[in-house]
Amino acid sequence: MNIFIIIFVRATKLFMSISPLNVKLKTLIVKLSRTKLVQYHQAIRIGQERARKSQMTLFSHAGFAMLTLTVKKSEETFVPVGEKELVSVVQKPEGWIAVIVDEEGYAKAQSKAVSEEEAREILRKATSAGIQEYSGQVRLV
Repeated sequence: MNIFIIIFVRATKLFMSISPLNVKLKTLIVKLSRTKLVQYHQAIRIGQERARKSQMTLFSHAGFAMLTLTVKKSEETFVPVGEKELVSVVQKPEGWIAVIVDEEGYAKAQSKAVSEEEAREILRKATSAGIQEYSGQVRLV
């Protein structure tokens, strides 16, 4: 019986000494989570601004453009799409689309599906206006 009481008393003291640490740890986790949430919303806002700019750029060459991606995942965290604008054409089942991508190939804006000739004409107009052509893998929605 004495051994049980000693173990119980030690376990209670151990729990009491760990409990405040647990509360602090939980508070820290919540604070970190809230920080990441704010950063995610900031990434969305910045990404939307960049993608809208690309949408207007593509609209001036294609006559129609849709906003696509605004954030991308990088090293397990969300970041806004890149600022740089590059142009490419992609074949989809519906037809060809012209896209404005960032330096990693994330599509920020795309045209509607058109014929290959129309997509290549949009590409030609964009490159004539000084936008570099992107030759890597395009990451669409």
